[in-house]
Amino acid sequence: MYDVVIIGAGVTGCCIARELSRYQLNACVVEKGDDVASGTSKANSGVIHSGFDAKPGSLMAKLNVEGNALLWKLAEELDFPVKKNGALVVATDEEEVKHLELLLDQARQNGVPGVRILSREEVMNMEPNLTDKTVAALYAPTGGVIDPFNLAIAMGENANVNGVEFRFETEVLQIRKKNGKYELETNHGTIETKCVVNAAGVYADKFHNMVSEEKIHITARKGEYLLFDKTVGDLFTASVFPVPGKMGKGILIAPTVHGNLYVGPTANDVEDKESTNTTQDILQVLTEKAKANHLSKRVIPMNKVITSFAGLRAHQDKHDFIVQEVPDAEYFFDAAGIESPGLTSSPAIGVMMAKMVSEKLKLKEKTGFVSARKGVLKPEKLTDEERNELIKKNPAYGNIICRCEMITEGEIVDAIHRPLGAKSMDSIKRRTRAGMGRCQAGFCTPRTMEILSRELRIDMTEITKKGGGSRLVVGKTKEL
Repeated sequence: MYDVVIIGAGVTGCCIARELSRYQLNACVVEKGDDVASGTSKANSGVIHSGFDAKPGSLMAKLNVEGNALLWKLAEELDFPVKKNGALVVATDEEEVKHLELLLDQARQNGVPGVRILSREEVMNMEPNLTDKTVAALYAPTGGVIDPFNLAIAMGENANVNGVEFRFETEVLQIRKKNGKYELETNHGTIETKCVVNAAGVYADKFHNMVSEEKIHITARKGEYLLFDKTVGDLFTASVFPVPGKMGKGILIAPTVHGNLYVGPTANDVEDKESTNTTQDILQVLTEKAKANHLSKRVIPMNKVITSFAGLRAHQDKHDFIVQEVPDAEYFFDAAGIESPGLTSSPAIGVMMAKMVSEKLKLKEKTGFVSARKGVLKPEKLTDEERNELIKKNPAYGNIICRCEMITEGEIVDAIHRPLGAKSMDSIKRRTRAGMGRCQAGFCTPRTMEILSRELRIDMTEITKKGGGSRLVVGKTKEL
């Protein structure tokens, strides 16, 4: 029997697992996908929010500001990419300037450092491609961008190194409390545990409501994006937001930590919690935002769009995070309603949840906790001399597999053999960026499949896109 089972290996579940791995306990993460960050966490803006937008006094505001402060240190400790590029909320008329003043007041109440309102001249000097309609802007210097996959992977890997077990493609079907313990019925048998942590993203209400009479409701709020090539990634330095509305922060234009540019997200509530398809009507809205004088005076060339994608936010009816031991279900803890700024807040949610669980179970801290981790080795970050020396030792680092992102065979092999190593095409993509470039894996797919087949010692027909039945090859036409 486990001491703790965490449901969900998204960024919230992985941050909680990492913080709990500081203690002497037997813990497990169960995830219905084939990898970490394969659900709610896999598609979002990748923005590190500074915390000016959340309602003062809310848990969302508190954990946003705390999470922002934690992320910069974690990026050094666990070796994942982040960039502090700042955030701008742009007002395009005098009425919107009044909203900037409201946001500034919220920022001060929330304890966000350095936030101020810039005049038109100041903001245009900072971002000369802003629309000519710009009147003023709120500037938050602690805003940033991050690779959301790598945060979850780093936290998950580190938790695993420190003893937390991960069970992938394991879906929780039912939860029962019996004889002072919880029984989790899954598609791979029953798991017993003293304590449950519910970090199931858009499905958090489903598991909460299995054990509590005080029901909660999570709405899947869908956001669609257009992603542009790196050749237009220098349009803005900062993440540029419109003045927010009741459905969220609005359609922003921002660089990614890897140098691409995106426009999005939209915000539409949907019934289907698996609805991550993109739709022509919504993509047309984004196209108009890119063409018109929305935030940029430069037209963003649509022939530079390399893909579109959609993600789901776990919107809770009261629009605040729920991080608690459920009042009428002892030893059952919720991390529910973790919508934006959930990515930024996740390290602070992990700390808060680990404190509650460790106190409840009277856990003792372990000696020998491994706090540091090295990410996948990136030859592009080495000097020519260092790269040549690396290739001499391991020629796989001289074999380019993904020509768009210049990803080598050595990086893919590393991704496969790490803790919680990659087993599918999407998991390779999330760890190395192979397939994320302009051709969107048109060139490197068969070559990556060959490496997966060889390293995992499985047939090519067993390679999947994302686990389960998502096989890429259905059979052989002939034997050579």
